[in-house]
Amino acid sequence: MPIIAPSILSADFADLSKTFHMLNNSEADWIHLDIMDGNFVPNISFGMPVIKSLRKLTNKVFDAHLMIEQPERYLHNFKVIGVDVLTVHYETQVHLNRTVDMTKRIGMKAGVALNPHTPVSFLQDIIQDLDVVLIMSVNPGFSGQKFIEHTYQKIAEAKNLIEKTGSKAMIQVDGGVNDQNAPKLVQAGADILVAASYIFNSQNPLKAIKTLKESSLQSF
Repeated sequence: MPIIAPSILSADFADLSKTFHMLNNSEADWIHLDIMDGNFVPNISFGMPVIKSLRKLTNKVFDAHLMIEQPERYLHNFKVIGVDVLTVHYETQVHLNRTVDMTKRIGMKAGVALNPHTPVSFLQDIIQDLDVVLIMSVNPGFSGQKFIEHTYQKIAEAKNLIEKTGSKAMIQVDGGVNDQNAPKLVQAGADILVAASYIFNSQNPLKAIKTLKESSLQSF
């Protein structure tokens, strides 16, 4: 059963309590938190005080995607404020095994994200330790970008690596996800679909989440 994880990056930040009321009553499984520092990506989003406040508004899984330099400095902080799944970018890491190990030891699921140009094969030596592999289907930093078609092949490659190594990692896709490409993404091997602008730029976000969930089930 595919997991739907709305990204609040495209939500109305002037009324996040209303957004979370909607998400709590939706078919969303996780809530995706895009954390940007203006260095690793050319954008700044929100940080720990916001996440700490939002944690009080829901019991749904908090899935944090860290698009920041040296994320290993903040692992404990994210755990304390209520993050359940924490994903760092392969491209930011010198000691990836250490970061993944620490993330899991302090009680969060550990994920690694790959930029569109980063090969799946780079995860060969760590795939068995991961809970999530995040395939970026746009260049990270901004929502609303065009979906990169090569993503389907990368998902299939990740699925093959997971099966070949006996890993239990789930495959997450982030960027340009909508009800049109969701069935093909799941068919390729995706387990978690992240959507921002498709949901929050629609006239009825609650219905958009339901439609995305239903479309993702078409490949079953």
